[in-house]
Amino acid sequence: GNSRNLDGRISFFLTPGGRKTLTTATEEKTTSENTPKTDASDSGPNIEELSKQIQSLTEEKTSLEDKYKRALAEAENVRRIKTAEVEKAKNFAIQGFCKDLIEVADTLNKATECVPQEEISENRNPHLKNLYDGLVLTENILQKVFKKHGLAQCNPIDETFDPNFHEALFQQEVEGRPPNVVVVVSKIGYTLNGRCIRPALVAVSKQKST
Repeated sequence: GNSRNLDGRISFFLTPGGRKTLTTATEEKTTSENTPKTDASDSGPNIEELSKQIQSLTEEKTSLEDKYKRALAEAENVRRIKTAEVEKAKNFAIQGFCKDLIEVADTLNKATECVPQEEISENRNPHLKNLYDGLVLTENILQKVFKKHGLAQCNPIDETFDPNFHEALFQQEVEGRPPNVVVVVSKIGYTLNGRCIRPALVAVSKQKST
């Protein structure tokens, strides 16, 4: 009886139908082993994690933009300071040079003022007249050069006294003049590009005492 049963099982596996059944089972097992298992934890970052990453990157971008703008502003500020320092140094050097030239202009002015007008107007002394004309011409040329470079005379006669440009030597009563008006200019002042480098020395009118 046992021999028959064993023979029957062997015959089943050897039959075309039985072989087919065995092969199908083996393929299914192999397919099942080779197919990767799907796990919820391997499905990638979820929406919440992505949102956090986006927010973090946005904050980092904003921070970098702020640092960049600050760096640009600082660089521009340094550039302005350096430019101002260079301009200040240049103006200081020019101012010293202009003050020296002003002394030359003062000397020329004194020289022309010392020439007696009757000696040159009546042509009594032709040599003196020629010398005088040469001094006046030189003085005019010098003033044109001054003006070209922003150096201007300040002769404030009959102007209201301004302490920024004038230095009062004394006050005096003058008939028909309101107080605080320049009535005498003892020494002409000079400005460089609108800035006073030598105040005019003046006398100022004052109110009449009663």
